[in-house]
Amino acid sequence: MLYWMQSAVRSAHNQALDYAVSQANRLKLPVLVVFGLTPSYPSANARHYQFLLEGLRDAYAGLKARKLPLLVLLTGEHGPAEAALALAGDAALIVTERAYLRHLREWREWLAGELERRYPQVPLAQIESELVVPLDITSNKQEFAARTIRPKIHRALAQYLVPETEPAPAHELKTLPQPKLERLDPARLAAPAALIASFGVEGVPAGEEEGGEVAAQAQLKAFLKRLDHYDQDRNDPTVDGASRLSAYLHYGHISALQVALAVQEHGGPGVPVYLEELIVRRELSFNLCWYNPHYDSFKVLPEWAVKTLEEHRHDEREHLYTRTELEAAETHDPYWNAAQRQMMATGRMHNYMRMYWGKKVLEWTPEPAEAHATLVYLNDKYEQDGRNPNSYAGIGWVFGLHDRPWARRAVFGTVRYMNAGGLKRKFDIEKYARTWNGR
Repeated sequence: MLYWMQSAVRSAHNQALDYAVSQANRLKLPVLVVFGLTPSYPSANARHYQFLLEGLRDAYAGLKARKLPLLVLLTGEHGPAEAALALAGDAALIVTERAYLRHLREWREWLAGELERRYPQVPLAQIESELVVPLDITSNKQEFAARTIRPKIHRALAQYLVPETEPAPAHELKTLPQPKLERLDPARLAAPAALIASFGVEGVPAGEEEGGEVAAQAQLKAFLKRLDHYDQDRNDPTVDGASRLSAYLHYGHISALQVALAVQEHGGPGVPVYLEELIVRRELSFNLCWYNPHYDSFKVLPEWAVKTLEEHRHDEREHLYTRTELEAAETHDPYWNAAQRQMMATGRMHNYMRMYWGKKVLEWTPEPAEAHATLVYLNDKYEQDGRNPNSYAGIGWVFGLHDRPWARRAVFGTVRYMNAGGLKRKFDIEKYARTWNGR
């Protein structure tokens, strides 16, 4: 039984892995786990690879403790799917996680095509491992906003928000296969920086947080201690009130279902607020990426937003900045500069500041489509949880996606506006600015 692990890089609370083990036990077969590591992952730099490799290090150790072998194979032109294909000839079934972003879906489609051509007897199963409520259960179309998807999720939530069963493998693989692809020595995962250098990957250095399921579980435990005040503190970037689980969810180092159950069990006033974000808002973003092929471009916007931004495209802008100036945090706005510097230094930006950050790029860029492209570029380059459905939905929201028309004003038209006054009313923005601007 072959489990191609790619989006859920964890040894526990892993729905795809659990399905593979249960099917293997039914067929009286051992399980082999394979991960395809490509040095040319789309838009990935050293920061992203560091976090990923730390996750693989933990997954290898966790799987080993469960007597489940993990092979990490280096892949090329067709991406990580080559790793699954290299072992397909000996498999009764290949299991992987359901994917949502374009390149992840293309890799799975390529594998399905190659299996049909070379190994038609080997089926491929994709198991929902990202969401609490499976996407097809929730909706069969792109949802307009949180208010339209929320009742659909809530109708099915009780059925899916239940503890997982984690079957123990009944059969152990005694001899590892020898695929033609290069196999990565697990010992190299202990020194991710050296491994990244060998790939020739450059760019942004590692962020503030360590990757992997061990760190993810520690972060969940720490968040539960803050959960009682989450409804009050979540919008204040000067306090440690957020969950800080976003990157771990993105890399699959923790399960959204496990987090939701832990939060629900803890109880308290923060529970409904957090579950709204973890389940409703997050699953809205996955719905977007599944049903809209333009999820990461300006074309994703609703018609009303495109129309109003076009009507105000030539409005005079008090400040204009190039992408280079924005990336270097060289604007007149100390609050925006602080947010950009936080993201560059740590790999994360507080969610409230991310909204302000995006709105100002729209305000300071000559063309709305150019502003959208700049936000995607900066987010994907620096955010540890970039290149993710949540990120793309959040960027789209800046321009009116999943929102409604507001009062008309220059540049924005009827797209929602944000200004520094809102920051000052909600928290001590001067303290935040001093923290990240170094004065």
